[in-house]
Amino acid sequence: MFSKVNSVGVFGLATYMVEVEADVSNGLPRFDVVGLPDTAVSESRERVRSAMKNAGLSFPVGRITVNLAPADKRKEGPLYDLPIFVALLQATGQLRCNLNGKAFIGELSLNGDIRRVNGVLPMVIEAQQKGIEEIFVPCVNAAEGCVVKGIKVYPVNNVFELLSHLRGTEIISPAEAENYTEQGLEPDAPDFSDVMGQFEAKFALEVAAAGGHNVMMIGPPGSGKSMLAKRLPSILPDMTFEESIETTKVHSVAGTLPSGVSLIRSRPYRSPHHSVSPAGFSGGGGGTMPRPGEMSLAHNGVLFLDELPEFAKTTLESMRQPMEDGVINITRVAGTVSYSCSFMLVCAMNPCPCGFYGHPTKPCTCSDGMAKRYLNKVSGPLLDRLDIHIEVPPVDYEDLSAKTKAESSAQIKKRVDAARQIQRERFRGTSTTCNAKMTPAQTRKFCTVTPQADELLKNAFERLGLSARAYDKVLRVARTVADLDGSADIDTRHVSRAIQFRSLDRKFWGR
Repeated sequence: MFSKVNSVGVFGLATYMVEVEADVSNGLPRFDVVGLPDTAVSESRERVRSAMKNAGLSFPVGRITVNLAPADKRKEGPLYDLPIFVALLQATGQLRCNLNGKAFIGELSLNGDIRRVNGVLPMVIEAQQKGIEEIFVPCVNAAEGCVVKGIKVYPVNNVFELLSHLRGTEIISPAEAENYTEQGLEPDAPDFSDVMGQFEAKFALEVAAAGGHNVMMIGPPGSGKSMLAKRLPSILPDMTFEESIETTKVHSVAGTLPSGVSLIRSRPYRSPHHSVSPAGFSGGGGGTMPRPGEMSLAHNGVLFLDELPEFAKTTLESMRQPMEDGVINITRVAGTVSYSCSFMLVCAMNPCPCGFYGHPTKPCTCSDGMAKRYLNKVSGPLLDRLDIHIEVPPVDYEDLSAKTKAESSAQIKKRVDAARQIQRERFRGTSTTCNAKMTPAQTRKFCTVTPQADELLKNAFERLGLSARAYDKVLRVARTVADLDGSADIDTRHVSRAIQFRSLDRKFWGR
């Protein structure tokens, strides 16, 4: 007997419908799974066999063939356990119901429980777009799946619940999505009011947040670089529903979405250790399907690299193309996967190996050769892609002992939100979301400067030896400074600020 059940496959963030076909015929006992299954899919045979027996169902004796179509796409993971289970019941006559418009996703335990799987959100989106009306997923995955409108998502704990529902004896209620609300700051979230002093560094991060710019912070140990970076998400604009969906899809595929969480509503903050492998950073890993790396997990959020020169050179250089495109492509034998990775890059480093070059009280013990080798670990092309370079000096005692509280993140965020609103109006109808992502044509159109500001920019370009990319970045940063100032024109004040944010590479790298 023959049966066919719908399921969904995922390869990276790409999804596709899968038809699970089961044929049970007379012959010597044999259970074959075809259609390019990996090891986890092939092992479904034993899980399905045990689940059927422990559920009090009859496992067919004879020749069993299960085909996962399309047969030219590799199937990976245990998510096909449940559709294979349902297809065998249909083929043997133990389940008689109309399965048209229904799809099944889930891993089976040996006693019939249904375990969570990765990538449910993008798979439910694919099913809805292909006309599937009902989809059955593990109970712990229902929260992320039910945010998709136009499809009923049924949470199932075990095969007994599923069979009772399909037979009509005990109906499962579909999961309901919560109304989307923008996530406010948590009460114990790091706040800029904790940072004493460092007014220039805080303003630079305000500019970075307002325009989506990448930042490099250079300063001695204990000056507050990590403290500042951890508080950057608290002043970033709230995530839109579309951004939440995009970010949640990445974490769903990676398996890092917390249980019971429907959507990621606060911007991610990733801070990998400098010993992270290139595969862990950019994506990859074992198996035929590369997993999202730290760059993708920071999508729509902040990627903070502390002690930048300590990272492997191959790891740092892998950022160059994704920083420009917002997408990273990983090629394996099974194919090429693309992961979104549009993030704000924040880097921190010491000015020399001992960390005290230029310190007002502590002498630097590094030779010129040691310092140059340390700084040269950061390549020029990577440095050129960082919009803002700022010096974070040691904090004075007067600032640390001040009794007045510093400006809070909520106050700074109001100005950032106002600047972002200006940018949303400016780029309405385009795919550009902030000043840092302007195209060259948009830069020429929206970053016109006054004659006095143009003369200042020309002198800085010649004196600092800026590249064409750095020239564009200075203009975009100046545009953001003007937006924070509420000015439609870019004048000398704004250009001067933007040039100051590019001067540190000259100061330290010219040592």
